[in-house]
Amino acid sequence: MELRPVFHRLEHRIRAHVVVCWLALLLIRIAERQSGRSWRRVATELQRLHLVTLEGPAGAVQQTTAPSAPQQAILAALQIEPPPRITALEPA
Repeated sequence: MELRPVFHRLEHRIRAHVVVCWLALLLIRIAERQSGRSWRRVATELQRLHLVTLEGPAGAVQQTTAPSAPQQAILAALQIEPPPRITALEPA
C-alpha cells in the first residue's frame, strides 16, 4: 500500500479516515486469503482488465478486455462475476 501524510484535524474526520484504511486493509487480506495470491499479484492481474471505447461511423461501443485465466481464477475465488464484454452501445 502507498502511504502519504494525511492532514485531518477534526476528530470525526480522523476516525473516518482510520475506518476507511481499516476497511481497505480488510479487503486486501480477504482477497489474499480467498485467492491464495499476494495482494501485489491480485492487483497486478486485475489492473490488466480494461474498458475500451470504440467509435466509428455506425456509433460507439464500450467493451471490456476478455479476462485472462489468472484473472478468471481470482474473480472466481472472490465470488465476483466477470464484467460483461459489452457494457454500452450507442448508435450513430
